[in-house]
Amino acid sequence: MKINKLIIAITTLAAAAFSLSAENNTVSPYSRFGYGLISDQANTVQKSMGGVGYAMRSGRQINFMNPASYAGMDSLTFLFDIGADIKTLRTSDAGEKGSNFTGGLDYITLQVPITKWLGASAGLIPYSEVGYSFGDEIANGSNAHSGHGSLNQVYLGFGATPFKGLSLGVNASYLFGTLVNDTYVYSDGDDNTSSSTSLFERVIEVRDYDLRFGLQYRIAFNADNALTLGAVYSPAKTFRGHTYGVKYDVNADEKPDTIANLNLNGRSRMAETWGAGINYEWQGRLMVEADFTYQPWKNARFATIEGFNDATGSFNNRWKAGIGLQFVNRPRGSWVQKINYRLGAYYCNDYIKVGDNSLREIGVSLGFGLPAPSSKTMVNLSLEYKNRQAHPSPLVKENYFMVTLGVNFNELWFWRNKLK
Repeated sequence: MKINKLIIAITTLAAAAFSLSAENNTVSPYSRFGYGLISDQANTVQKSMGGVGYAMRSGRQINFMNPASYAGMDSLTFLFDIGADIKTLRTSDAGEKGSNFTGGLDYITLQVPITKWLGASAGLIPYSEVGYSFGDEIANGSNAHSGHGSLNQVYLGFGATPFKGLSLGVNASYLFGTLVNDTYVYSDGDDNTSSSTSLFERVIEVRDYDLRFGLQYRIAFNADNALTLGAVYSPAKTFRGHTYGVKYDVNADEKPDTIANLNLNGRSRMAETWGAGINYEWQGRLMVEADFTYQPWKNARFATIEGFNDATGSFNNRWKAGIGLQFVNRPRGSWVQKINYRLGAYYCNDYIKVGDNSLREIGVSLGFGLPAPSSKTMVNLSLEYKNRQAHPSPLVKENYFMVTLGVNFNELWFWRNKLK
């Protein structure tokens, strides 16, 4: 029974990997810079609580933000969580307004117990996304900029409880994906020359690994009240892969001119991640958590190609503070009484820097957890509003409305029939 469930889950993860890597799930012009918009790797429950989760510990939810949490699951439980989202983006730039719509698969994860003190999890989660399309005027012509692609992670993680109250964990991830930035240059013709269209294309292909270490310490005051402290750390590392730039005349029948083909090793470096959180549970009905994340992106590197540097920019140190709560009236009551209600908010100073402007983001969220009848399975819904804009010059103002739907299947992992 264990093996059959595991085979089905792994097959689903493999199919989802091809689907997710091909999707373009963001529409922000700010994703043109650096490695795109970075994900906080939160599930549907955590998104509806302001993206918190470092200290979250539940035997009924997969918390891939902190692998130490895997040790907190029931030894008879099999968890499978899948989430998808839809986004509406409204932009405003110098009086001009626009709107875009996108969506797709967000994440897919599973978790199984190995022993009473050891749990394991695997899944496919996003790392960053690129997606934009806009134009501008130049002398004797115009430019059109567009980009697409994503970096994703397939991870395998373990969480263990070596001592009462203390849990340690690690996620080992395979990081993969392709980011594409295109610039079309349209030149107007004159009496002596005809109009022309040139394409400058920059491609980044990443094939690498990543590690995340986690720790949680739970202080139980009694059976229903507990305080949990959580922390995570991901070391900085150099990306493996390559980047290349090509240029060719769209109107001419000729092969592209490869401007450069560089190995990323030693030229591109991702920032380390430090995260900490504190979580309080009261009588199994109320849960409150506050988190803080810090990533020193000023120390990171980005492989540059001459002629494409305008699409990189320099980086700022990224930090984010969030708070969230969850309330359920009666965990063992009627269906209505078992509904989970969630609220959250956060503020983020992003790593992307546009000229002398930094990028700031603020968000609020709410959500619900709807229990399936006669089952521990939960249908989770998250509603988020985000405002993103540069500072001190506002540049493009973005307002996001995002809906994420997740289904967390909670089934028996091992069952022995004692009746003959």
